[in-house]
Amino acid sequence: MQITYPELGICGLSCRLCPRYHTVGKSKCGGCKSEYRMGAGCPFITCAVKKRGIEFCWQCTEKGTCEKWHKHRAFGANQDTFKCYQKLEDNIGCIQRNGVDAFEEVQNVRERLLGKMLQEFNEGRSKSYYCIAATVLGVEELETALVQARRDSAGLEIRDKSRILHSILDKIAEGERYYLKLRKSGS
Repeated sequence: MQITYPELGICGLSCRLCPRYHTVGKSKCGGCKSEYRMGAGCPFITCAVKKRGIEFCWQCTEKGTCEKWHKHRAFGANQDTFKCYQKLEDNIGCIQRNGVDAFEEVQNVRERLLGKMLQEFNEGRSKSYYCIAATVLGVEELETALVQARRDSAGLEIRDKSRILHSILDKIAEGERYYLKLRKSGS
């Protein structure tokens, strides 16, 4: 089967905003439908791509009764793994309303903004944090935060720059009730 969107997860997550996608080295992941992940044994890859020949779970005729799909979405409502699931339902809704191409365009913008955060403000310990921020905050919020952080941190060392951007993003997240940490069971 022809994979059209390797950086868009089968379940509705954006691979472009995953820490593993932005890893340098052997453990770098090229997306859920990349060669690296296709051999990983993901139940969604096995079911959707390998057995049914579809790229996304919501394309499946059995999506309304699929127990795996239901459990994944329920899990994502309250918890994360190494990847942030906070916007999973919003992503699925956006795709169903506007189409995959429109969703991918927004993810490209988010990835560009994430790249700027990683390049200009990552002190070596904030990659996951910035990935979560790029996933949950609005594009305009991210753009505004970057402009303010650049202005407020001009001439400072990278650690101080990172602290300033963290502070700005934390304030936005608090006002919108977003979580900029992975939500683990029992947290």
